Amino acid sequence: MRHFDVNDDERYREPPDPAQRDFTTVSGEPVKEVYTEDDLERVGFDPERDLGRPGEYPFTRGIHKNLYRGKLWTMRMFSGFGSAEETNARFRYLLDHGETGLSIAFDLPTLYGRDTDDPMAEGEFGKCGVAVSSLADMEILLDGIPLDQITTSMTINGPAAAIWAMYIATAEKRGIPRAKLGGTLQNDILKEFTAQNEYIFPPEPSMSLVTDTIEFASREMPKWNSISVSGYHIREAGATATEELAFTIADGMAYVDAALARGLDIDEFAPRISFFFNCHNDFFEEIAKFRAARRIWARLMREHYGAKNPRSWWMRFHTQTAGCSLTAQEPENNIIRTTIQALAAVLGGTQSLHTNSLDEALALPSDWAVRIALRTQQIIAYESGVANSVDPLAGSYLVETMTSEMEQRVQAILDEIAEMGGVLAAIENGYFQRRIADSAYRYEQAIAERRKIVIGVNALRNEEPADIPLLTMDPEGEERQRQRLARVRRERDQDEWRASLDALEQAARAGENLMPHLLRAVRAYATLGEITNCLKAVYGEYRPVAVV
Repeated sequence: MRHFDVNDDERYREPPDPAQRDFTTVSGEPVKEVYTEDDLERVGFDPERDLGRPGEYPFTRGIHKNLYRGKLWTMRMFSGFGSAEETNARFRYLLDHGETGLSIAFDLPTLYGRDTDDPMAEGEFGKCGVAVSSLADMEILLDGIPLDQITTSMTINGPAAAIWAMYIATAEKRGIPRAKLGGTLQNDILKEFTAQNEYIFPPEPSMSLVTDTIEFASREMPKWNSISVSGYHIREAGATATEELAFTIADGMAYVDAALARGLDIDEFAPRISFFFNCHNDFFEEIAKFRAARRIWARLMREHYGAKNPRSWWMRFHTQTAGCSLTAQEPENNIIRTTIQALAAVLGGTQSLHTNSLDEALALPSDWAVRIALRTQQIIAYESGVANSVDPLAGSYLVETMTSEMEQRVQAILDEIAEMGGVLAAIENGYFQRRIADSAYRYEQAIAERRKIVIGVNALRNEEPADIPLLTMDPEGEERQRQRLARVRRERDQDEWRASLDALEQAARAGENLMPHLLRAVRAYATLGEITNCLKAVYGEYRPVAVV
């Protein structure tokens, strides 16, 4: 979440000048005064080829013929802070208030594969998510949650396979077969190298680990999405809507190529690939992005990869409203921003949605703030009427033109990446990083120069400080976690613990699928840090090249 930094200027307290309005999208693309059938002809729009009906190829209008009339989107609030006990209480609170799917946020040490008592984790316990260092933490985190009745999304990447193994082991200890588990593992390591920087191992072994999970899920966990290809963090880093979509689809293609190279059949794993997008402030640009995304992916899967199963052509995605659009100034304004963004996601046909809380530019969400965010989704679903019809904006000159323009711009970027030799080559030469940095700079400049208006920041600015209650975490949580970690190390079967890590290292050196070995290690209560260090001994650590 970002606190916009603009200098103290008297103009910022005044209303923006209507004569100086900027008629471009958030991404800087020009928006015409009026759109007509001439614009559709200009972009080569063909209703029969490009539109179709809901539930029919190329799925511009949605992957389901009845969409929300059949089933509402999953209301999945991204949650996690402090200790496993605190986050478990938040899960129960949200479920009691109508949440329909879990989404787990992990703290920074966990995201980097480090234990809570690692010296490098000092000062970061529970600050951006929940701390999970061993199976013992995961068991507490999921205590009382009906894992065979609710789906769970986990935002974890570098150590994703090990954290997933803990989730599976927790369920199986409770007698729930892995085949009955439903949910999503983010597991998108490529966007870490381009945007979020929470990587551990170099790209090639990282891709091998992702492919292990794809293979394991396709054969043993038919209800689980083993990867959620994420554009969200790419957009949060400063990419435009077009870049977010293009880079995400390029990453998706890289994962498909890796699974095919492993020997999997396209229709064996493609139906369980999912995506994760940002929804920013520009209402129609975001709707066009979602519609273009489905069309591009469907055509790639059917025409480029030759998938035969129609479910392989579907782009299923989760959406989160734009954290980077939230402001610390006048945080109550964030409720309105989030509502507009959520409405765009729904009209764009998302399958799952998280709405940000008003206080997230100041702290992790409090109970009352997250309840307002959840209620935003529920009011859209049950009071607004927008869920009554599938793709109600279809046929709009503006929306169809924007959708086709988005598709064409994305294709041009995909062609550039292909000419470089693919995603890994583009990462190594800094292509993604440079483009994102340039786009982020242009957007910040537009705000600083008041070409883009952010209410309460560079216009109509109120100097009175916000008076809202912020989340406070249990001051004893970290010490409780450290004691539990010490007890795990002391009481586990030392022989099985050592043997499980030795087997994991040998399997990594032999190039075997690591999921069975990771399951054995977490059941032996090997900690996340111990597992990560075991794999570092084989794979090494990634050191990024300087990008200029």
